[in-house]
Amino acid sequence: MTDSSLNQPPIAADRPAAMRFILLTVLIDMVSIGLIIPVLPELVGRFTSDRAEQAFWFGAIMFTFGVANFFSAPVLGALSDRYGRRPVLLLGFCGFAFSYFGTALAATLGQLVAIRLVSGALQANVSIANAYVADITTPEDRARRFGQVGAMFGLGFILGPVMGGLLGAIDIHLPFYASGVLALLNLVYGYFVLPESLAVQYRKPLTWGALNPIQALTQLSKLEGVGILVLVVAFGALTDSILRSSWVLYTGFRFGWGPLENGWSLFAVGVLSVLVQGVLLKRLLARFGARRLATMGLISATCCYVLWALATQGWMMYAVMALNLFGFTVQASMQSLVSNAADATTQGRTMGAVAALTSLMFIIGPVIGTSLLGAVSHLPPSDWRAGAPFFFCAVLMASSTAVALWHFSRRPAEPAPQPNV
Repeated sequence: MTDSSLNQPPIAADRPAAMRFILLTVLIDMVSIGLIIPVLPELVGRFTSDRAEQAFWFGAIMFTFGVANFFSAPVLGALSDRYGRRPVLLLGFCGFAFSYFGTALAATLGQLVAIRLVSGALQANVSIANAYVADITTPEDRARRFGQVGAMFGLGFILGPVMGGLLGAIDIHLPFYASGVLALLNLVYGYFVLPESLAVQYRKPLTWGALNPIQALTQLSKLEGVGILVLVVAFGALTDSILRSSWVLYTGFRFGWGPLENGWSLFAVGVLSVLVQGVLLKRLLARFGARRLATMGLISATCCYVLWALATQGWMMYAVMALNLFGFTVQASMQSLVSNAADATTQGRTMGAVAALTSLMFIIGPVIGTSLLGAVSHLPPSDWRAGAPFFFCAVLMASSTAVALWHFSRRPAEPAPQPNV
């Protein structure tokens, strides 16, 4: 096997069918996740006595999940390189089902924390799905394909949060039961329909180093063409983590939004994500290339966070979303740059390392986000300092922009984008 062959997708036949399979899998996953986003903070609030305590325990639950996922993601990624993507995805579906049904039945905060710990250790669906896409896609086409996966994320967040808000308005536990049922449907679908993407000749034996999250992150930073871009991935994941852990609490504190209003706001995010990543991304990549597009997206996201922090009325949150179209292109652009730096035998552990880095940020993010919210929760809603979590995110995005510009300036010019057929 030649070195160049290692950079080619392991399977050539039936790529369109395989891509459809994994997109449907991701969609079902994201709908089930989206269902619980508007209601999980409120469920935590049922066990707490005030806003500061609610913010603390919601952060603790997010922290627990992130810790478990940080240690398990490289292991699951390496297992997928050894045994294939399909069995690890099936394990993740089991983890999702356990998490949702367990959360619905939890009677104490301690039970919620324990459930998130176990479910975090079993879930690596996003990283394995990205490795799956890399398996069946040529390097030059990966940014577009990752954009399609991102569009499924967006579509899931169109359907899921609205459904979660509607069901949560009836009973706070209903969205968790609905998510558990969807996870079981994905398990059945994956078992009977989803094909394996990693050919046997491309599978790689397990090593202890591949199971070590710290070593996995070190190897990620050493990939040719990645290097300091690891900081951009890390800061992007950290801002996403702070946003996820702060959004529902922040809008509730500042605008008085409940599950239904938050469901609609996440619906709007999903619509824009599908529009950009599913429709516009191919054209944007052809015009700007992955590097320039990532840089433009980082600048856009920086401005977006500043404006969110300064928003004084709920409608302004929607207006800022609409102005941040380029921000939706960053993740797909960065994923393609990282994936193209890995060969066909290490896509699982590379995506697992990215997932571990993301999980590490999801350990830190809720602590920062909920702490900042707790510190300003006593302020009146109109006080500009109430936007502290988003101001912090803006600083991170500005730093990411500077790092990306410095890295790209030291690399050879990006090849002209090739038309996709």
